[in-house]
Amino acid sequence: MSLYLLYEFASGYALFNCHGLDEIGQNTEAVRNSVTDLSRFGKVVKLVGFNPFDSALDALNQINAVSEGQMTDELQNFLEANLPKVKESKKPKYSLGLAEPKLGSHIFEVTKIPCQSNEFVLELLRGVRLHIDRFIENLKPGDLEKAQLGLGHSYSRAKVKFNVNRVDNMVIQAIFLLDTLDKDVNSFSMRVREWYSWHFPELVKIVNDNYLYAKVAKYVDNKSELSEDKLPGLIDLVGDEDKAKEIVEAAKASMGQDLSPVDLINVKLFAQRVMDLAEYRKKLYDYLVAKMSDIAPNLAALIGEVVGARLISHAGSLTNLAKCPSSTLQILGAEKALFRALKTRGNTPKYGLIFHSSFIGRASARNKGRMARYLANKCSIASRIDCFLDKNTTAFGDKLREQVEERLEFYDKGVAPRKNIDVMKVAIGNVDNEVSGAEEDVNGATAKASAKKSKKKKSTEMDVDEVAEAEDVNGTPTKPSSKKNKKKKSTEMDVDEIPVEPSAKKSKKKKSAEMDVDEAPTEPSTKKSKKTKSKTDSMGNGEEKQTAVTNGDGTGKKKKSKKSVQDS
Repeated sequence: MSLYLLYEFASGYALFNCHGLDEIGQNTEAVRNSVTDLSRFGKVVKLVGFNPFDSALDALNQINAVSEGQMTDELQNFLEANLPKVKESKKPKYSLGLAEPKLGSHIFEVTKIPCQSNEFVLELLRGVRLHIDRFIENLKPGDLEKAQLGLGHSYSRAKVKFNVNRVDNMVIQAIFLLDTLDKDVNSFSMRVREWYSWHFPELVKIVNDNYLYAKVAKYVDNKSELSEDKLPGLIDLVGDEDKAKEIVEAAKASMGQDLSPVDLINVKLFAQRVMDLAEYRKKLYDYLVAKMSDIAPNLAALIGEVVGARLISHAGSLTNLAKCPSSTLQILGAEKALFRALKTRGNTPKYGLIFHSSFIGRASARNKGRMARYLANKCSIASRIDCFLDKNTTAFGDKLREQVEERLEFYDKGVAPRKNIDVMKVAIGNVDNEVSGAEEDVNGATAKASAKKSKKKKSTEMDVDEVAEAEDVNGTPTKPSSKKNKKKKSTEMDVDEIPVEPSAKKSKKKKSAEMDVDEAPTEPSTKKSKKTKSKTDSMGNGEEKQTAVTNGDGTGKKKKSKKSVQDS
């Protein structure tokens, strides 16, 4: 059985024929040693066909299909054109050697060409790759390297899944800016306090908050002009009526010096700038919380958004933080203290940035080190889940937080915590339930939409059937026209049925018309014969009609009709 080799590379598809090989007697080591010699290898392997790619985009699509184990139409046409043709009833007397087993199975399913991929074939393909520039004519030395470089860049760029919402660089920049803003707002607020205290020194003891002090300083402006008229606005700013009255009373007896209008304007402008910075700091914090819920939701649920962002920023990225062991994460941020302790042979630090977590503060002094070690362990688990899990969920972070709470109770009260494997099983079950619930919601919405469509279709079909089956009194079927035509026909029938005789005749005619409609057959000829009979009967029994009209009851009709029959 002859062997063909399919070699796909950056320039196109190449098909080689190997003859003079005995696979049973061949040794892989012997083949490995012989493929390096072109004179020996060229006698065994011959080029059968070469199909170059049309463009760089076509090369990328073809190589993507090969990596996914799919045979494209271009590859199928190339194989069918260059491989020997086999009749439908007979088996092929050759096999196709490939480097990708998945691609070989797909080729066999579609074309029934037997494919193989083993060490022997791989060694032969290694020799083809080594001497491919000698087999193909008109191929310059630098062309193959350029094609490989361009295809490698485009293939890697297409394979890397880039999610814009999960870029941790934004979190790193946001936490840096947040820390800088905290320092700037504090320093500027102290400058406002010191500047305005020359004019109104008593306000510092009444209002303690920096942001609120800047708002009050801007509102009060000149203390000599502060009166009871400004008290409602001051109450709205401070939020406390007693404190607002205290500010007004302190302004009346203030010991501060007067300032010129220009100085007051500058103080007000600076106070406004401090207020703007404080408001921007709040917006930046909200932005950081939103980004952390997208990038590291479990870490944020466990330790908080700010501390989690500081850990990511200190490690450099979420991936670097996930690579850190829990012992490194525990002292992350305390590197100076660690190296100083190692140099002086003192005690190493127990915690770094995770000290800002509320769990460390809630633990007792003798348990702070153990709590920091346990919390670092859970933080490393949460960071790895956030880094390598595709689903955006906080189920694991919530369960890890519950474990830390249970560990605190164990240190304080001795309550035994749950095992980690049991808690993780519950978390995985919650994630699966969330996914199944989302799928059920989607399926339910689609089912409702399809049910509504089917109901509408059924209702329209019923309307069409009713219109097609309906017939008017004269026996002619009504056409499935619009409602206006139906209304017009009903008004015309009402006008035709209005008699000249009294009201009793009206009721009798209506009943006879209903009886005619109910008993009317499908053929119009029988209807006409029945109508003529009813007319002759009414002409023959004219007296009966008159008596029925005078009596006006159904019983009177029956009695008079009997008497008339006896007289006749």
